[in-house]
Amino acid sequence: MTIFPADLDPELVTRLVETQGGQLAQKMGIELLELGAERSVATMPVEGNRQVIGLLHGGAHVVLAESLGSLSSAVHAGPGRFAVGIEINATHSKSATEGLVTATCEALSLGRTLATHQITIRDAEGARLSTVRMTNILRDQR
Repeated sequence: MTIFPADLDPELVTRLVETQGGQLAQKMGIELLELGAERSVATMPVEGNRQVIGLLHGGAHVVLAESLGSLSSAVHAGPGRFAVGIEINATHSKSATEGLVTATCEALSLGRTLATHQITIRDAEGARLSTVRMTNILRDQR
């Protein structure tokens, strides 16, 4: 169950509910637990997201992180605006082969035109698997 902030743009909530977080998030089994501009949390299963030697794919880490960073930025942007990723980088420090991973997204800088977040992905035991930093540009809808 996702915890949405009370002042969240109703249009964003509708899109999230209708699309269940988007096609890629659905395919990867990403579940949004908490959503906010300052902090968001989601989980993703390792099963179905492994690379050929059985490890959680590094790209799966980045998809999970970018999903959270983009949504957190969209919340910050507010009604009538949207967020578009312009930079992302990831450092993978440990691998996972099973279970569920949890991503926690925290704001580093929330400005009028840019939002930067750091996303930490951990395994079930709390070990850090990846650290991802993402910057989104915030634009007005036309």
